[in-house]
Order: sequence, then C-alpha cells, then structure tokens
Amino acid sequence: MTADGDRDGRKGVAADAAAPTDDAAARLAAHLSDWIASQVRASGGRGVVFGLSGGLDSAVVAGLAVRAFPDDCLGVIMPCHSDPADAADAALAAAALGVPTATVDLSPAYDALMAALAVAAPQAAGDRLVAANLKPRLRMATLYAFANLRGYRVLGTGNRCELTVGYFTKHGDGAADLLPLGSLVKSEVRALGRHLGVPERILAKPPSAGLWVGQTDEGEMGITYEDLDRYLLTGEATPEVKARVEALRAASEHKRRLPPVAPKPGA
Repeated sequence: MTADGDRDGRKGVAADAAAPTDDAAARLAAHLSDWIASQVRASGGRGVVFGLSGGLDSAVVAGLAVRAFPDDCLGVIMPCHSDPADAADAALAAAALGVPTATVDLSPAYDALMAALAVAAPQAAGDRLVAANLKPRLRMATLYAFANLRGYRVLGTGNRCELTVGYFTKHGDGAADLLPLGSLVKSEVRALGRHLGVPERILAKPPSAGLWVGQTDEGEMGITYEDLDRYLLTGEATPEVKARVEALRAASEHKRRLPPVAPKPGA
C-alpha cells in the first residue's frame, strides 16, 4: 500500500486522546461487523476476503471480518520480496483472531512483470515508485481472484487518514468493495484493535507498507499520525501541518473519484 500517480504517499502512531472507551469500542466493533455482513449480503456475496499484511489495519479488518462471517472469511498473506517478519506477524494476527488464511507468494509474478516492463520501458527497472506500486496492484488482483472463486467481497484496509491524504495505491490497496475502517483515524483503529484482541506486537508496530527497507508511513507522508488525527478530528494543527495535509488532499483527489465519463456532444 503506497502512493502513486502524483508521487504521494502512506501510515505513525497517533495520540489516543480520541480513542473510544472499552464500551464504545465494543459498540463500534458490533456496528462495523454488522455493517460488513449487511453490505455483503445486500450485494449477493457469501463472505469476505482481505489481505493480511502483518500490520494494524489489516489485523483489525480481520477481527471484524471473522465476527461478520465466522465461517466465510479468508485472510490472504501475500509476500512479495517482503520482510519475513511481516508474514510472521500476519500469521500471528490470524491465529489470535481465529481467521483462516491462504498464502500466495507473489515474488515470481512480480519479477516476471518487472522483467517484461523493463523490455518495453527500460527506465521502469530503476523507478522505485513504479516498482513499489506494482506490489499492491498484484495483491488486489489476487484478492479478487479469491473473491471470484468463493463468491466473496473484498474488504479494503484503508483508514480515514490514508483516504484523506491519498496514501494508497490507485487500483491497488485503494481498490476494494468495502472500506470498514474508512471513517476511523489511526488512534481509533488502534483502540478498536486492542478491543478485538489484536496482539500487542502488532498494536505497537511502527506503521509501514513494507515496500522497501526502512520505509515508514509517516516518513513517506511527511506528517505524523498524531498530528493528522488531531487535525481531522478537531481542525487544530500547526500551519505547516495544515498546509501539508491540504496539499496531499488536493494532489490525490483523482484517487477518490470514479473515472469521469465523457458526455456526448451537446449533452
């Protein structure tokens, strides 16, 4: 999960001031799991599939998914030249939450596609952002393959912070049928994860899309989740933070819209 198109970015640790209490977290968990079940059934789906990255957001989605569809949910672990610790954390979350998993190693497919691109466009081989964005797009294609096989709907893992500043890959992690965390800032996601039983190691893990060594969400965005949460919830921020958020929001507006449809002449 990363930036694309306008070379923008993705996820840090926010203050827990706005985090829901235990009772509120329980109500939120029930509300979101019920919402998932209602939306999926209304669309004719049988269950849900989602990526398990080893990070907080995907673990929280897993916890909600298994409540909504105890017998019809699947978390897919999709390493792609990834840190082995991420797959281990994904398996840890799945075991703690009781979520069945499948693993698809996308490294060979990624290598083959990068090699083919390099033949047609040699500059692609040295472009880190092109290479990085290919990974979430391969992952989303894989999730939709499972969705087709099982009659499931795909759950995205983006939160309100990421959606606001465009910290997701267009037609990658930004492509999904439902976004259960889309109204929650990072501190709210973390509190919900704690209520759902997400392992502490994942709750405390620095948010990263794992796209290259040392990559972090906050480093790419140029802003902390704490500052972003506060601004989105209260409107309060330093002039520098406000300017950064609004610049990212404006630059990524195309990611949040369906493709414009050209009208007929005279329409």
